[in-house]
Amino acid sequence: MKTLAVEKAVELIPDGASVMVGGFMGVGTPEPVIDELVRQGRRGLTVIGNDTARPGRGIGKLISNGVVSKAIVSHIGLNPETQKKMIAGEIDVELVPQGTLIERIRAGGFGLGGILTPTGVGTTVEEGKRKIALDGAPYLLETALKADFALVAAFLADYEGNLVYALTARNFNPVIAMAARTVIVDAAHIVPVGMISPDHVVTPAVLVDYVIAHH
Repeated sequence: MKTLAVEKAVELIPDGASVMVGGFMGVGTPEPVIDELVRQGRRGLTVIGNDTARPGRGIGKLISNGVVSKAIVSHIGLNPETQKKMIAGEIDVELVPQGTLIERIRAGGFGLGGILTPTGVGTTVEEGKRKIALDGAPYLLETALKADFALVAAFLADYEGNLVYALTARNFNPVIAMAARTVIVDAAHIVPVGMISPDHVVTPAVLVDYVIAHH
């Protein structure tokens, strides 16, 4: 694990990269990293997350500022800008049922090819997907999701990069940390090794590449 200033961390992310972002309606989203992506004028990102938050919050900032070319999310209901851009053809939005989305990411992180789920059978969700019968019931094969980068928000990181989350801000952060090639963490507090009990570590340091150093 290395510590980097936020500008240097974001410089690692090229235009056109696939980026998983933690958070649920902006709670548990690493806002300083989002702000820096906007400031550096990044373009063409494929963003994978639970939702696109609201205008001015979390992933919503990326939408407003033209950073995102594709969003793979479970809903866009609270962000009218995402809806407008999708209808206008400016952003490609792939809507995935929430449980399926997180399981596809988990599958990517755990080295699986995908998952079998009954969710979406008989709906538009099944279009273009393989259907598999198991014990007489139909399932959809949903393929694993991985990304070039995961942008993770944590409550605590130690000097090794072990992470602890706070309450509901944990949400999808631990799962995306498994499924991306490079993991960039924004932690509210960085503490010496030993301050976090091993039993309390949620994301082990071996998964973390960079922790942002705030000055």
